[in-house]
Amino acid sequence: MDHPDLALVSLQQVLEALVDPVRRMVVAQLVRKGEDMSCGTFEAPVALSTLTHHFNVLREAGVIRQYYVGTMKMNTLRTGEMEERFPGLLPAVIAACVTESGAGAA
Repeated sequence: MDHPDLALVSLQQVLEALVDPVRRMVVAQLVRKGEDMSCGTFEAPVALSTLTHHFNVLREAGVIRQYYVGTMKMNTLRTGEMEERFPGLLPAVIAACVTESGAGAA
């Protein structure tokens, strides 16, 4: 699986990846869980095939890293790398996700 060098990822690409509510939901679940999650364990209002597309967008934007454990594809946030490249962006998105979920939005 290819993961981009974050030095080559634009702010525009990251923001476009995070504008979608399903992708923000993925990010929020990774934060809440506090550990890597397999693709099949996410709660989402879309089919697994559509969720796979969302994982790909997040990976290509450098937000998540995916890797295999046996046959399970695992997902982890690239928190440290994102903080180095775009200071404060991911914590702001995470805080907004918490606010949105508290207001009943995704």
